[in-house]
Amino acid sequence: MTAPARFKQDDIKRAVAGVTAGGMRVGRVEIDPSGKIVILSDTVAPAADPNPWDAAIGKA
Repeated sequence: MTAPARFKQDDIKRAVAGVTAGGMRVGRVEIDPSGKIVILSDTVAPAADPNPWDAAIGKA
C-alpha cells in the first residue's frame, strides 16, 4: 500500500496564488519528500528548458 500524499493540488494552487498576488513571478515550484513546498522566483530560478521528449510523446 502506498502512503497518502503529504500535499494536495489545492495546497500548491494556494501557495502560487499567494506569491503571485504579492508580486513575485514564479520560476519554479519544488516539493520535497516531506511535502514542503518551495516556490522560487523567476529571477532566482528561471523556468527549465523544455524537455525535447515532451514533443515526442505529445505533451508539448
